[in-house]
Amino acid sequence: MKTTILSIALSICALYAPQTAAKPTFDWKGATVYFLITDRFCNGDASNDVNYGRITDYGSERLNAATFHGGDFKGVTEKAKAGYFANLGIDVVWLTDVYEQIHGWMSGSGAINDFPHYGYHGYYPLDYTQTDKNYGTIAELRELVDTLHAQGIRVMLGANLNDPGYPTLLDAVQYGFAETGLTEKEAATHIHDWSYDDFFSGRKNWKGWYNRDWIRMPDESWDENDPLEATVYGMPDFKDESDKPAAIPGFLQRKWEREGNDNDKWVNPSAKKLRKSRDRSPIEHVTAWIASWVEEFGIDGFRCDIVENVHLNRWKELNEACNKALDKWSANHRDDPAAQWRDRFYMTGDFDCATIDYKPEYAGAGFSSMVNFYFPKHGDLDGIVYTWQAYADSIAAHADWHPFSYLNNSYHRDADAENMADCATTLLLSPGAVQIFYGDETSRKLSDAKYNVDSAQAFRSDMNWNDIDSCLLTHFQKLGQIRRANPVIGRGRQKTIDNHTCIRYDDNDTIVIKLLPVESHPVNVGFAFKDGDTVTDLYTGQTARVINGKAKFNESDKRVAVIRKK
Repeated sequence: MKTTILSIALSICALYAPQTAAKPTFDWKGATVYFLITDRFCNGDASNDVNYGRITDYGSERLNAATFHGGDFKGVTEKAKAGYFANLGIDVVWLTDVYEQIHGWMSGSGAINDFPHYGYHGYYPLDYTQTDKNYGTIAELRELVDTLHAQGIRVMLGANLNDPGYPTLLDAVQYGFAETGLTEKEAATHIHDWSYDDFFSGRKNWKGWYNRDWIRMPDESWDENDPLEATVYGMPDFKDESDKPAAIPGFLQRKWEREGNDNDKWVNPSAKKLRKSRDRSPIEHVTAWIASWVEEFGIDGFRCDIVENVHLNRWKELNEACNKALDKWSANHRDDPAAQWRDRFYMTGDFDCATIDYKPEYAGAGFSSMVNFYFPKHGDLDGIVYTWQAYADSIAAHADWHPFSYLNNSYHRDADAENMADCATTLLLSPGAVQIFYGDETSRKLSDAKYNVDSAQAFRSDMNWNDIDSCLLTHFQKLGQIRRANPVIGRGRQKTIDNHTCIRYDDNDTIVIKLLPVESHPVNVGFAFKDGDTVTDLYTGQTARVINGKAKFNESDKRVAVIRKK
């Protein structure tokens, strides 16, 4: 019997035998992504805080919860140059959409529906061809992307083919597409008797904005139960099914004519040539505008919004356009380190209540994942290895698909803030791509706006640079660095040993992950390493010799050991 058990153990050992650390190589399947809201991350230039007639201070935190707060490209670059992302082991920085946003506000939502909600988060584009002045200039965006690329960090932006931003009173006055009876100053001031819902009842009278060639109109009998026809969240949805050529809307033509060359500091050079009507459908115009940012800056990927509300062929067309644009950028920037990268343009999507389930139709349209809503967010270390097992099995089963998991997203704080250290452990040791939401790692608090506006605005508080939980940040940094230096953690196969132990392995590498190690209780590593091997706990830096299939370490204060052969 003993001989049989020994034989089995030796055969398993042989299966996981390779112990030499492979040179870290990037793979989107195991990427660590850092998502930040540019406006809320870091204010590097206070001189660009107020633009377009916007009001940023309405006199209280409640009313200011959804105004622009001053974060910009310079601020993100400042933190990148200081090594903030590199120290976290970040592979990809995901910035909120850089495009010029609607100038005015829409009425807020939640317990109180009377606060001004601006497009500070990048979801309400006005002009896809230039950056928002609140974020910074083209030169500043270029410096940011180049800085990250020089550190081996990819850059993601957002992409939305479903809708333009809401029409607002301020934009209507500035660009003359509605009779409001208001001065520009009056339109910019917060009032309580108008909301974006009024757009639906009156949009036939909005002249020179997006017309019925571009967007769905109330008199066209659309099926609001069909996601491909419904007007999501009351937004004016593009007719993405249309192949009919559409002229560029009058308000954009007037805008560009009025601006002339005065806005060149903010205009994407690769998009300027697209500022004229061509034989293109509405979505073909938008696709070209969005892909131009890849062509100009070498952007590496997009997170695509509400993908189920856009026809699959349009996402495929965007993916194809972006791959061509990335190839063009690489050919024109041969000396840039990012031009040597060989991964194709990356797309993930936000699909309502998506899981890790394989979606072949979306894979065929250019997506590599859907953002996983159901990653456990409580930080429970008991049994998380079984969740990891399912994720690793999914990666092994689908060469063109992988999980993309998060703790918190841009709309909700779901993670247990009181147990964020364990939440970090479950996320950063998970197979698949993982996303850190800005401030998860620093214990960023909700703003006081949580008491009287919708939770999304309260959750998008300013980054807490002056109140960082240094202990938590160190934990994130350790795990992030371990994950980046050992790609097998994110994209390897898994063998689950028990409720707190698993092996992560590939053809070149083997890692043992032990959760809740107990001091004086040696860790069982005999399924991965041989007696006499010297192994290291990467988290604490402790070393031990394998004796009788076990290695003894002192207890980790963060309740995790990541063990590999020294």
